[in-house]
Amino acid sequence: MLDTTHSAELAPDVFRVRFETSRGAFVVEAHHAWSPWGVDRFYYLVRHGFYDGTRFFRVLPEYIAQFGISGDPTIAESWKQRIFPDDTVLHQSNLRGRIAFANAGPHTRNTQLFINLRDNRNLDQNYAPIGEIVEGMKVVDSLWSGYGEGAPNGRGPDQSRVVAEGNEYLVRNFAKLDYVKTARVVK
Repeated sequence: MLDTTHSAELAPDVFRVRFETSRGAFVVEAHHAWSPWGVDRFYYLVRHGFYDGTRFFRVLPEYIAQFGISGDPTIAESWKQRIFPDDTVLHQSNLRGRIAFANAGPHTRNTQLFINLRDNRNLDQNYAPIGEIVEGMKVVDSLWSGYGEGAPNGRGPDQSRVVAEGNEYLVRNFAKLDYVKTARVVK
């Protein structure tokens, strides 16, 4: 199901979001021109507290830090099929500190984001950055990465179980994961 209803709340041209995490704070500056559909979705989710309590469930050193599955299984399930259109990667690249929506192929973006921990220009074809870390990259670099890649290819969290069981599954089996306390648009 293609979800275009999120655009009822258009994002500003440029805005900042402060993430308070279990490791400290970082600030993302989002740019509507970089990824209009993605930035509108990000703005909507942040304004509605979606990222509060989400875990950084896939942190791969020198690659990416991924998060954005709700810790509440009911909410995670309700967003699972609310995909939104892909944005064309125009002028921005997946450089260190840039943030983009994750996907499982064309037209599958919904709520998950990743932060580039290095320059990942090889991701430019499929992932339009929505913004960049402007404060606190050291916090992002310090996120727990000991679990590695997720199941079935690694010993980290299984994303389908995160959706089905939420934070209960993560806390029980992956207690060292860092998490977002709050994410708020700032002036």
